[in-house]
Amino acid sequence: MFAKGSRYETVPDAVWNDAAGREIAYKRLRLIPPPGVAVQGHVVQRGDRLDLIAFRFYRDPEQFWRICDGNTAMRPNDLVAELGRRLAIPLAGR
Repeated sequence: MFAKGSRYETVPDAVWNDAAGREIAYKRLRLIPPPGVAVQGHVVQRGDRLDLIAFRFYRDPEQFWRICDGNTAMRPNDLVAELGRRLAIPLAGR
């Protein structure tokens, strides 16, 4: 259902039975792992966007969520809202 490399790829599937007895498939809650050791950092500059930063470090703009996880961000855009903020850039395999 999710593409290889998606943050939901390893989240287990589950089934819920509604009042009418229908089975409804869903993904269980994805827990954000504790931040690991970042091997790189990035200082936010004017015009930065998470997709551009992700492309720079991972060569894939859809991997922006790795930066969010590494900085325990609930709202991704908050990470680039403050100029000069230093972001932790985790390893791609974490």
